[in-house]
Amino acid sequence: MSTVGVIVEYNPLHNGHLYHLQQSKKITAADRVIAVMSGHFLQRGEPALADKWARTEMALRAGCDLVLELPVAYSSQPAQWFAYGAVALLNATGVADALCFGSESGDLEALSLAAELLTEEPDSFSALIAEQLKRGLPYPSAFTAAAEGYLRRIGKSEHAFSLSQPNHTLGLHYLMALRKTGSSIRPYTVRREKSEYGQTDISDARIASATALRKVLMGESGSLSQLAPYVPPSTLDILRRETELGRAPVHWEDFAMPLFHELYRQAPSDIGAFAEVSEGLENRIRSVLADLPDRSVSSLLEALKTKRYTRTKLQRTLLRILLGHRKELLSPERLASGIDYIRVLGFNDSGRELLHRMRGVAQAPVVASAAKSDSPYLAMDARATAVYSLAFRDRDPSLAMRDFTQPPIRI
Repeated sequence: MSTVGVIVEYNPLHNGHLYHLQQSKKITAADRVIAVMSGHFLQRGEPALADKWARTEMALRAGCDLVLELPVAYSSQPAQWFAYGAVALLNATGVADALCFGSESGDLEALSLAAELLTEEPDSFSALIAEQLKRGLPYPSAFTAAAEGYLRRIGKSEHAFSLSQPNHTLGLHYLMALRKTGSSIRPYTVRREKSEYGQTDISDARIASATALRKVLMGESGSLSQLAPYVPPSTLDILRRETELGRAPVHWEDFAMPLFHELYRQAPSDIGAFAEVSEGLENRIRSVLADLPDRSVSSLLEALKTKRYTRTKLQRTLLRILLGHRKELLSPERLASGIDYIRVLGFNDSGRELLHRMRGVAQAPVVASAAKSDSPYLAMDARATAVYSLAFRDRDPSLAMRDFTQPPIRI
């Protein structure tokens, strides 16, 4: 039995994701699929459109066999730590044979060579990153520019193209994480088709990016029926159900009041203790609050944005403040220590077989409830669920404690 891992957000799961799943099984000859899925808050510092259990059901209906939660400590991080956490989680299962990710080129050789050269972060490469940071670039852009410069400097410029697009950057970090963790998991990549990552318009009859679909849904005249050509029927049914229950669609503005409450009550020095707050950003946050045209997250982001502070960086920062994530819990040393629990969100019959195998070989406890572990990262996941529930129109307080009561989704 062969098992391939995929690292996903499914926000929402669409036809492009379905293609990736099908191709992942095909090119790896895998019998089973493990999805490592972000929970309620995502890599760009945004809340998920629908909660993690609804998106778990989407994944299982689409063909995944086992869905595991990527802890929020990693799921809302820049590419380096997002990838590291996801790969560490796949490693910890003890049953993943392969990892298949999407990329713009589908050129695994070029990405692998770049990963081999950059994994040890030689001094000359580190110096290039520092140089780009001094120019005012945010770290992800500084890393990409430094990597391209380093590869040209050592005569490997033909591989630099691999770092210029988002999926290439994530893919590179997956490959670097596999090397850093000494993983035996074999990497594969599937070329992204029809729609670019983050593309905001729809240019194909069946394939559209999740960004474009969310834009349609969140628009003034948006409706779920407009998504029908671009998502599997099961995704549409789940979104309709969650919408009727008042649990979707969720977006940043649903958290405006609790976020502003935190910002107003904290002194700048207290804001500075949260993860992602650096280089005096706490003072900039305090300085713009009085001049905002309204109490909206979009106005706050627009006021804070500079060349150094991108929207994504700022979203991650505000998310850490909203969720109360302090620097000591998300230090590089703590993140590098890896996964200390494996949270099961859902499975089918084949996934149940995988879980049975994992019980004997997993490198961390396999848990189905936040009540079954004292990990500080699992406690962070549970608090994230409670905060996420503030966006629901259904005010049932039990929804805030769902991490302690909701069993894994089974189909």
